Amino acid sequence: MQTLKEFQTLTGHSDRAWCVSWSPSGTLLASCGGDKTIRIWGKEGDKWVCKSILADGHTRTIRSVSWSPCGQYLAAASFDATTSVWSRKAGEFECLATLEGHENEVKCTAWACTGNLLATCSRDKSVWIWEVTADEEFECASVMSTHTQDVKHVKWHPCKEILASCGYDDTIRIFREQADDWECCTTLKGHESTVWSIDFDKSGSRLASCSADSTVKIWQEYEPGNSEGVVTTDNISTWKCVCTIGGYHERAIYDISWSQLSGLLATASGDDTICVYKESPSPDSKNQPQFELVARARGAHSQDVNSTEWSPTEEGLLASCSDDGIVKLWKLEQD
Repeated sequence: MQTLKEFQTLTGHSDRAWCVSWSPSGTLLASCGGDKTIRIWGKEGDKWVCKSILADGHTRTIRSVSWSPCGQYLAAASFDATTSVWSRKAGEFECLATLEGHENEVKCTAWACTGNLLATCSRDKSVWIWEVTADEEFECASVMSTHTQDVKHVKWHPCKEILASCGYDDTIRIFREQADDWECCTTLKGHESTVWSIDFDKSGSRLASCSADSTVKIWQEYEPGNSEGVVTTDNISTWKCVCTIGGYHERAIYDISWSQLSGLLATASGDDTICVYKESPSPDSKNQPQFELVARARGAHSQDVNSTEWSPTEEGLLASCSDDGIVKLWKLEQD
């Protein structure tokens, strides 16, 4: 086993903290919460400090924040039914746009790897895709209403313009552009309750999901003509659940992060715990991968852990936030 060691507590939010997101360079961390603010944290010496507070973008809870691949833009999804986009120039942030259209609470926002597309999802059961124009304007390219309940999370493939979403209908949907419009090409079923979050591995050929059923599932992509003989239709990949990780959390798992550096998985749960899993060597790692628990921080926060994310540039560095309003930084250390 390894130890997930807390090395700094970041205070400032006056209500529950909903989401943490690292900038692509790993030099900034954004957090957001019920206090309707976004906080930008940066390192000064050996300590992380609050560099900026973005407080005038929303009238209700900010549920999610995400950085563009270039690190110059930050999008924020709010319960006020809008998404704000912030531009960072000369170290200062200004609100560039407010995206309207969802009928009620926006739950998550995410940028495509190209930086040309932004996805949002909402309690109104829809997923929207916005195109970013050359003059920094945002135009709605598609509205997809295939989910039958509240959509909790959206995540883009790391190197293709393919989008995954999940939500209250216990499913994961995968979308792609086809004939100048976006379509749901795959629906993944297997969880027994709300799917709260999803994340791709570094290659994008695997997807991890976490749920209110207290399990993590690993989904493997099988492309047309795959050597395993998995049937595909209409030249579209088939995704299959190849592993279920369970028995480590006692309540809903709210977030999952797949490290692009180490391949480790981290989960955040309503049982106030963060778990870290490592893939075990196995004869058939593609079709029957196995994961083992390598670290667990019980009581990581005093209340529900809502979000956790690995640093994109420093291996073993993890951020988390909670209903207790606190953001924490952790390092994974060998015992």
